[in-house]
Amino acid sequence: MSGTQKHPYHLVEPSPWPALGAASGFVAALGGVMYMHEHAYGVHLLGAGLGLVILTMFLWWRDVIREAEYQGHHTPIVQIGMRYGMMLFIASEVMFFVAFFWAFFDAALFPVGGVWPPEGIETFNPFDLPLINTLVLLLSGCTVTWAHHALLHNNRRDFIVGLAVTVVLGVLFTGLQALEYSHAPFGFTDGIYPSVFYLATGFHGFHVIIGTLFLAVCLWRGMKGHFTADQHFGFEAAAWYWHFVDVVWLFLFVAVYWWGG
Repeated sequence: MSGTQKHPYHLVEPSPWPALGAASGFVAALGGVMYMHEHAYGVHLLGAGLGLVILTMFLWWRDVIREAEYQGHHTPIVQIGMRYGMMLFIASEVMFFVAFFWAFFDAALFPVGGVWPPEGIETFNPFDLPLINTLVLLLSGCTVTWAHHALLHNNRRDFIVGLAVTVVLGVLFTGLQALEYSHAPFGFTDGIYPSVFYLATGFHGFHVIIGTLFLAVCLWRGMKGHFTADQHFGFEAAAWYWHFVDVVWLFLFVAVYWWGG
């Protein structure tokens, strides 16, 4: 047939989601600016924008799952391109944390007043909740690797169990970090140490929440029968992201909690 595709690449169909995503981001940004300047209806506009962003993400990723699972568009050559894309995305995320660590070490190595942490700042004991959270996150890295290994060997039972345990550990980490914040002896605006501490650990906590949701969706898909030993990039990308979150936490624990405290 003259209309038959003769190449392994995926030519994406026209989609409304990029335009909706751009408009949603604009509404959220505008609402955020209005909210921070205490304009009327700023919080409502911000909420509407964020809601539209979430809706766009759901609809767009729904279509991607359909393309991969039911329409067969994610050929091996397409998966290579997606792997490169995920690698570049994680590299861009690394740069966020490079900036945070730069700010922390700049303040710690050349402190104003010659003292670090600043006088009056009581830091966390690194071998209390921070160490427990470190062990929780390291264990979650082991369980997600177990799930990946099981999937590669067509052991769907262990794949589901390992992934479920990873999601539970991700939720546990977030809960323990919230507990830690509730007992913090300093506030966000109490100086350079609290500001950098909350920015770095809070941004990492946000990544843990995103990674947990990422893995939870993979768990739901796995229970629906998605993913095979040969084609499971969605889960593989989630596992890469989770290992990135693990490694960043190790640097945070050593630099911010242990050395910096």
